[in-house]
Amino acid sequence: MSNTTEEEDKGILEVLLERLVKQRLPHALALEKKVDQGDVLNDYDIQFLAEVLRDIGRAKPVYDRHPDYQPLIAKLMSLYAHIIERGAENEGEQAS
Repeated sequence: MSNTTEEEDKGILEVLLERLVKQRLPHALALEKKVDQGDVLNDYDIQFLAEVLRDIGRAKPVYDRHPDYQPLIAKLMSLYAHIIERGAENEGEQAS
């Protein structure tokens, strides 16, 4: 990996981690609490999750070059999957 790529990756990872800590993780944890209490996801929640998953996909090449971030990404994906699955279950239960 060239120095330029390493420096670019470092900057990208700093921005992604800051966004995660300040915005995305708090919102995701609030959504987890929401669905664990039996509530459904609204359009804004679904839009947030779709945006997060798109961003993870776009940043995948950077994460692939930095395997030390893989455990974090795996935990985040597990959290997002739980939110989506539980939200869908709640939707089905409320539709019955």
